[in-house]
Amino acid sequence: MAAGPTTAEQSGTGKRPAPSDRQPRPEGARGRFRPTGLRLALIAVGVLLLAGGTVWALYGSTWFRVERVKTSGTEVLTPAQVEAVAAVPVGAPLVTVDTEAIEARLREKLPRIGSVDVFRSWPHGIGLKVTERKPVLLLEKRGSFTEVDSAAVPFATVTTPPRGVPRLVLDAAASPSLRRFDADRLLAEAVRVRSELPDAIAKDTRVVRLSSYDSVTLELTRDRTVFWGSAEHGPAKARVLTALMKATPKAGHFDVSAPSAPASSGS
Repeated sequence: MAAGPTTAEQSGTGKRPAPSDRQPRPEGARGRFRPTGLRLALIAVGVLLLAGGTVWALYGSTWFRVERVKTSGTEVLTPAQVEAVAAVPVGAPLVTVDTEAIEARLREKLPRIGSVDVFRSWPHGIGLKVTERKPVLLLEKRGSFTEVDSAAVPFATVTTPPRGVPRLVLDAAASPSLRRFDADRLLAEAVRVRSELPDAIAKDTRVVRLSSYDSVTLELTRDRTVFWGSAEHGPAKARVLTALMKATPKAGHFDVSAPSAPASSGS
C-alpha cells in the first residue's frame, strides 16, 4: 500500500529543509594572512637597512656631531672656565660623548661646583648645567680665606672675602673638646649654628668664634655679642634671641646658651 501524503503536503506548504548557512571555506583561505618566506625576507632586509641607516646617521654622518657647548648656572666661575675643564670633544659624534666622565672631571677639578648636569642637546649641542657651592663661613689663614659651604665642606680659597659671609675663628686648640671631637666635627658644629640663625641676625654676624664644642660666640655689628653655647636647641635659641633683641634693643651682650633662661646686658 502506498504511503499517504504527509501533513505538510496536504496543507500545500511543504518545504525542503534549508541548507546550512555555513559555506565551505575556500582552499587556502586559512593561510591568507600568513607571511610567505619572501615577505619575511623583505621585512628582515628592511629592518637591517633601517638599523644600519640609524647607526650610520649617529656615528658616521655629520648630522649629529658636537658643534657647540652651552654652560648655565655659573656665578663666581665663568662659562669659559667650566668649558675648558669639561673638554667636550667638539666634532665628535654626539652619541659617543661620555657625559659621566665630563661630570666627574668638573667636580674634581673645580671644587666650587657642587653639582653639574651634562646632557646632550640634539642635534648638535652639549649642555652643562652648573650649581655652585655657597659659602656660609670663611676660615682665614695668612691673608687668604677658605670658603666653607652649608655641608661644612671647605671648597675654595680666595684672597678677597665675599661680602656678607662671617669669618669662623677656631680657638679650640687647647680645648678638651678636641679629645672627643676632631676639628672637622667642630667645624660642622659652627656651620650648624650659622645655618640656624635668623636672617636678620645672620646678616649682622661678622664672626663666629668657637672655643669648644659647647662654647660658640657670635660677634655682631655695633660691637654686640651673643653667647650661643653649644649647637643644641638651635631653633629655640634663634626664637629667644630675636625676642630678646626686640625687648632690649640697646643691649650689647646677649646670652641664649640656656634658651629657657636668656639674659641681656650692657648698653
